[in-house]
Amino acid sequence: MKRQVLFLSAFTVAILTLPAFADDGAPGILGFRWGKNVFNFEGMPSGPQPLRNLSRLRNGKANNGRLVGDYHNPILTPEAAAIVKAKGELAIAGKGFANAQDQCHVMGPPFALAMGLTFAMLPTAGANITILYDGNMNVRRVRMNSTHPAKLQASPTGDSVGHWEGDTLVIDTIGVRVDDLTTVDRFGTPQSEAMHVIERYHLIDNAVAKAQMDKFETTEGTVGGGERVAGYSPDTSLKGLQLEIMIEDPKVFVTPLTARVTYRRVISEWQEAVCAENPVDHYPGEWAWLPKADRPDF
Repeated sequence: MKRQVLFLSAFTVAILTLPAFADDGAPGILGFRWGKNVFNFEGMPSGPQPLRNLSRLRNGKANNGRLVGDYHNPILTPEAAAIVKAKGELAIAGKGFANAQDQCHVMGPPFALAMGLTFAMLPTAGANITILYDGNMNVRRVRMNSTHPAKLQASPTGDSVGHWEGDTLVIDTIGVRVDDLTTVDRFGTPQSEAMHVIERYHLIDNAVAKAQMDKFETTEGTVGGGERVAGYSPDTSLKGLQLEIMIEDPKVFVTPLTARVTYRRVISEWQEAVCAENPVDHYPGEWAWLPKADRPDF
């Protein structure tokens, strides 16, 4: 029986009343929908940079139909660089390689932060936070003012604890379960059980957010080649949202990687996620990992 993943769930009531949450926590961050129109991580003004696509189109933008990660990036360990190089060779040969997003699997951080296009953070019981990502099955739960358990059982989204530092929301995640589809980014950069991710969310000026996003889209291209419309709010008085992410994994990076993701407020409707029943083959054998039912439910 075909499977659909819908956001029409126990969260529906919360979604329909998002504005009521706007003043809970740091005003302007919780309760609103945030979005972007490009995958991957933006580089910081200085320091080690995230991987970029070596495959470019004639106009200079990234060729998102051929994901060839820059395995020469000095932040990679030799072992990680070899894996990225091998994945890129598959892409060049037209074979491609699977990841959690295109296989309809749960995406954990940091991959979810590179791939998630639209999301909302909702306050839940005990001053905790639930993060809902639009268009896929991802739900993350953040325990506020807590600590990681001494004996942690790994899970697809890991164990996330958070706290406020003034008007900045800080989320610390460890314990992301690693399998054959677990990667840091779209280029197949691996990650290990030692992965440690720290997210720092704070508001920035709308004009600054737009400028950063426009610059990144110009070099990396937009999702679907511009066919997707993010649905940004036309209200220029609204703040943008900046995520600064620190990714630490000594088996993958020779030094912690710091990158950023920029978002703006969006007013588009929540999308139904149709993944497993709507596969599109971008390369032979792409759907080898696709979840399926071997027999009908009834």
